[in-house]
Amino acid sequence: MMTKSFDLIIYGASSFVGQILTHYLVEHVGVNKDVRWAIAGRSSSKLQRLKESLGSVGIDLPMIIADAADGEALATMCQSTRVAVTTVGPYALYGEPLVKACAENGTDYCDLCGEAYWIKKMIIKYAESAKQSGARLVSCCGFDSIPSDLGVHFLQQKAKQRFGLFFDDVKLSVNAMKGGASGGTLASMIEAVKAAMKDPTLRKEMNNPYALCPENPDLKHSQISIKGPFFDQDIQRWVAPFIMEAINARVVLRSNMLLGQSYGENFMYREQMVSGSGLKGRLSALGLTLGLGFFAFSVVVSPIRKLMQRFVLPKPGEGPSPEAQLAGYFDVSLLGKNIKGETLQVKVTGDRDPGYGCTAKMLAQAGLSLAFDFTEEEKIGGFWTPATAMGDKLIDRLTLHAGMTFVVE
Repeated sequence: MMTKSFDLIIYGASSFVGQILTHYLVEHVGVNKDVRWAIAGRSSSKLQRLKESLGSVGIDLPMIIADAADGEALATMCQSTRVAVTTVGPYALYGEPLVKACAENGTDYCDLCGEAYWIKKMIIKYAESAKQSGARLVSCCGFDSIPSDLGVHFLQQKAKQRFGLFFDDVKLSVNAMKGGASGGTLASMIEAVKAAMKDPTLRKEMNNPYALCPENPDLKHSQISIKGPFFDQDIQRWVAPFIMEAINARVVLRSNMLLGQSYGENFMYREQMVSGSGLKGRLSALGLTLGLGFFAFSVVVSPIRKLMQRFVLPKPGEGPSPEAQLAGYFDVSLLGKNIKGETLQVKVTGDRDPGYGCTAKMLAQAGLSLAFDFTEEEKIGGFWTPATAMGDKLIDRLTLHAGMTFVVE
């Protein structure tokens, strides 16, 4: 096997999340030490400014220039590294050439994509190439959808240990969260809506909870989704819809499919935002629902969308100050039930702004896990999820090095 020059290449390192990730890696693994890594992107000047922001250590950090549309440059880049870690979105606009290069050159890949329709397209187009080359491609390695996918994995492992069987019904509740959605995430959502408006078939596909399971089109078990204010008897709280369920649930259901439906052929998964108890909780749930409804409406109506993009929404490359990132956090619980009525609840937390600080650390550790945690015999090419590609090994990394916790409540 040809020796690679790098263990990791951070593609899109000069993006807002890419810069956070780069600074984190400098602090966590250093430069030119045990981990061989480089930064990459299309703009030499932006990458150079990033190197300068790192101080004296940045002088020795390798830099690679490759445009997202330059397939030849991306192929050359992928041939030099074991893992490509990319923050360059919206992925539907800019992501495919790198996926193609990784799949064809046997390079492992992870991203922050939350665009289910695009991920499905990549699976259909490049799964066979990835299997043949041995490339492992893992999307959704940020706040969407690591807490959900690894949270379910952690819960199911504890269920198996305690009860001897997996839960066939799991519910994630967002108890608390501080931090705004990233400009890149919002840009991806807007691109998805624009694509759906142009294609009725795509609109129908986006409503399919099994959209990320194209290898198994027979999966049709009905899923429950919270659409408005609802009083949850299990937790005795009012709840509202959680906007990230649209991608998170599809990732979790793909994990179940890749595991041979070990969670159950009728496995049920849903997510919700906890708003509180009593009248205050009910009104809060109503407010959250109306807020989501207004956001959806503003994205669909072109003139309002353009005004929101210009004056209200953060743009790709924009984000909170380092102080705001430090003040951010998230706290989610996952409650599981099995066919015997036995239950168990676990909690997953993060110590930074979910869309920036936590997401950057999750993506960095996902890339490191792909690079270092598996023998060649354990690596199977294809399109995987965080839980099925890395599972417990990534949980260990996140708890040791990324400020996250996974605990039984």
